[in-house]
Amino acid sequence: LFFFCVFFSFGGWGVPPPPPCRQPKGTDMKLKDLEIFVVAPPFPGWGGRYWIFPKLTTDNGIVGYGECYASTVGPKAMRAVIEDVFERHMQGENPENIELMFRRAHSAGFTQRPDPTVMGAFAGLEIACWDILGKARNRPVWALLGGRMNDRIRSYTYLYPEPGKESAEFWVDPDAAAEAAVRFMNQGFTAVKFAPAGPYTIRGGHEPAMSDITRSVAFCKAIREAVGDRVDLLFGTHGQFTTPGAIRMGRELEPYNPLWYEEPIPPDNLLEFAEVAKSVRVPLATGERLTTKYEFGTLLRAGGVKILQPALGRVGGIWEAKKIAAMAEIFNAEMAPHLYAGPVEWAANVHLSASIPNLLIAETIETGGAFHLKLIKNTIKWEDGYIIPPEATGLGIDFDEDVARAHPFTGTGLHLQMQEAPCDYRHGNRFEGGAPSSKS
Repeated sequence: LFFFCVFFSFGGWGVPPPPPCRQPKGTDMKLKDLEIFVVAPPFPGWGGRYWIFPKLTTDNGIVGYGECYASTVGPKAMRAVIEDVFERHMQGENPENIELMFRRAHSAGFTQRPDPTVMGAFAGLEIACWDILGKARNRPVWALLGGRMNDRIRSYTYLYPEPGKESAEFWVDPDAAAEAAVRFMNQGFTAVKFAPAGPYTIRGGHEPAMSDITRSVAFCKAIREAVGDRVDLLFGTHGQFTTPGAIRMGRELEPYNPLWYEEPIPPDNLLEFAEVAKSVRVPLATGERLTTKYEFGTLLRAGGVKILQPALGRVGGIWEAKKIAAMAEIFNAEMAPHLYAGPVEWAANVHLSASIPNLLIAETIETGGAFHLKLIKNTIKWEDGYIIPPEATGLGIDFDEDVARAHPFTGTGLHLQMQEAPCDYRHGNRFEGGAPSSKS
C-alpha cells in the first residue's frame, strides 16, 4: 500500500496525481469579531431582568450566537469580562479548539478553579462557537455531540400567572397555583415547578418559618388534587435552608411525592446534600448555580443528588455540560438542564438534551416564552409537552438583532437579586417570583 501511494503520488504510469487533501470548508477559520447584546425582556419579564448574548464572527464571515448566564456583576462590568475573556483566550483561535480555550480561561490568572463570572463569560462565547461549527459543517449542533439520542425532549415550566393577571398574590396563593397547573397540564405539560417557601436571603441557610412549611404543603396539596397523577410536582427552594431546616421542610412534602426537591440548601454546601438525602424520601436536584465539572464531580462523589441541573450559560458551555452528563451516567444520575434566561441558552439546552442518554427533562419558560420566541423568530418548536430538536444548522435559531437592539437593558439591578432582610418568623414571608419587570 505504501509503494502504491508513493508511486501514484509521483504520477506513476502516466496517471496524474490525485488532488491534494483539503480540509472541510470552514475548518481553518479564526474567531475575529465580538459584539454583545444586553436585552431586557418586556413585562412581565419571565427569564430575568436582562439577557446577555455575545455574537462571534469568524474571519470567513460565519456568525454564531451564545448566551452568558452570569449575574454576579452588572451588565457593564460583565461586558468587560466577556471582552477580556474573548480577547485574551479566544480571538484569533479556531472555534474548533474549545478544549484549549476552556483550559486557558479556567487556568487564567494562575487560578485553575471554578469561577462563575469568568466561566459565565466563557460559556456564552463557547455556545457561540458551537453555533459557528454547526453552520460551517451544515449540521445541527446535536449532530456534533454524538448525534441525536432523543427525538423529542420532555419539558417543564414554572407556574406563571395568565397574561394580564400578574400580581404579587399569585406567588403565595395555593389555589391560583393549582389553577395554573391545570392550565399548563391542558397545554401538554407533564411536570410543573413552583417555589412558595420564601424568602431568598443573602444570609445563607435559615430554618424555615412554620408558616413557610404550612404554605408549601398547601401548594403541594392543592396542585396534586388538581392534576392527580398526570403531572409531576417539582418543588423549588433556591438554596434557602440549613441542613436541618431542609430536612424539616422535605419530610412534610413526602406525602405528595414530588419528582424532586430542588436546591434545598445553599449551593456551596456540596457535601451537606447527602445529609439531606439520608433523611428525606424525595429525590434531590441541584446545579443551576454551580460551574464546571469540578463542582458537579464533588456533588456526585458526595452522593445524595441524582438530578443535575446545569445552566449552560454559567457551567462553562455545551461541552462542559456534555462531560457532566457523562459523569452523571456513572453515578446513575440524570440531567435536567436549567433555564431562567433567554432563548439562546434554551437552544443550547435543547441540543445537549437531544444528545445525551440520561436526560430526565429540560426547563422551558411556558411553551417557549412569547418574547423568547420573538427574539429567535419562532425557530424552536414546542409540541404537546415536548421540545423538538431543530434540524437547521448550528443552534438552529434565527436570532433577530433588530428585536434585540429595540429592547436594551437600562436598569441598575442584577439579573436576579436576593433580599437582605432575614426570614420573618412573626409576620410571614412573601417573595414575588420571577423578578418580573415593572410595567413602567
